[in-house]
Amino acid sequence: MSFEVYKFGGASVSTADGVRNLISILNKSTSKDIIIVVSAMGKITNALERVVASYFESKELCVEAIQPVIEYHFSLAEDLFENHTTPVFKKLQRLFEELNGFLNRNKSPDYDFVYDQVVSYGELLSTTIVNAYLSENGFASVWHDVREYIKTDATYREGKVNWELTMQNLSTGLPKSGIHLMQGFIGSEANGFTTTLGREGSDYTAAIIAYCLNAKAVTIWKDVPGVLSADPRYFDHAVLLRFISYQEAIELAFYGASVIHPKTLQPLQRKEIPLFVKSFNDPNAPGTQVSLGQAIEPEVPCYILKTNQVLLELASLDFSFMAEENIGEIFKLLGIYKMKVDLIQNSAISFSVCVDNKFKNLEVLVAKLRADFKVTVHQNVNLYTLRHATAESIEILELNKEILLKQVAQNTVQLVTL
Repeated sequence: MSFEVYKFGGASVSTADGVRNLISILNKSTSKDIIIVVSAMGKITNALERVVASYFESKELCVEAIQPVIEYHFSLAEDLFENHTTPVFKKLQRLFEELNGFLNRNKSPDYDFVYDQVVSYGELLSTTIVNAYLSENGFASVWHDVREYIKTDATYREGKVNWELTMQNLSTGLPKSGIHLMQGFIGSEANGFTTTLGREGSDYTAAIIAYCLNAKAVTIWKDVPGVLSADPRYFDHAVLLRFISYQEAIELAFYGASVIHPKTLQPLQRKEIPLFVKSFNDPNAPGTQVSLGQAIEPEVPCYILKTNQVLLELASLDFSFMAEENIGEIFKLLGIYKMKVDLIQNSAISFSVCVDNKFKNLEVLVAKLRADFKVTVHQNVNLYTLRHATAESIEILELNKEILLKQVAQNTVQLVTL
């Protein structure tokens, strides 16, 4: 007997009705052996990020920032459970006491370490509520602390999975049947401290579990019909992609398509585990299937936008060529300061790179680069990527934009704009 893995995103469990809908989806499922991966509810990850930021400013601000998180979870639980003396309320209280205990006793000045210890409570709280509601509605679900299974190195906020140990933990420690509930996004390192797998890492959690347990399939339940050809918030004429190959999905995710986490797809591809992206609002709709086969169906241009990027334009101070040793030094510094590279372009005397300043290291990086290069910095730029480009779609994309950089590959066009 092999499991199916269901992953529910934060939007799908952001309200009491959303949690009730999760029950409805399980009731309609033909599989009785399911591992459920749940993200933090709603915008709680963002709220806990504000707790971390305020923690480094003042204790008073931190106490103030955590209050809405407490109120949100207790309010949602009160909406779900008629009896407000059920054990779930005490469990929630204990989790908030643990969180406050960490904030009061922590001595580490490492922002990323504190981030992981704090933000991870979003998933612990959401799974506590969901599991209690499952139990109340007749499901013999088992709550697991995923940190006991998924082991990573100590790279906080971007934990690298120890696949051998994780596979051993999951294959030997988890019962072979039934319904099991786990947190997305989080793991733990060798000393037992919590790590996270990167933003939107709950999809990755589902893929890790599926890979280690040879699951039949992974279904990601979203607040969209499936994978769309564009984000309808930014682009007109978005259409549902009914089928995408693993390779095409990896390309789309790499360029910034937000429906599937970039790291999610590779372990699934390796074991040819199909991935379905479906709407939790319309669970009977077909959604999108990602598996082996043709690249994309229907074959239409796909538009991707990444905002708040940084474009760095570098040239040598002595007008010499940008040779291999120069470019090697640039990439070394980009790695040291944890810059995610989204686009590069170089000529004989210049080198341009568009990066994501996720870890807020831009200022110190630029200072280092200016020791050897002339550096021009463009902040808050937009990076557009167009897959399966046509002449008409390129024209539409370029309309009324101030283009700083353009790059054209075989069927992919990228623009950096102000």
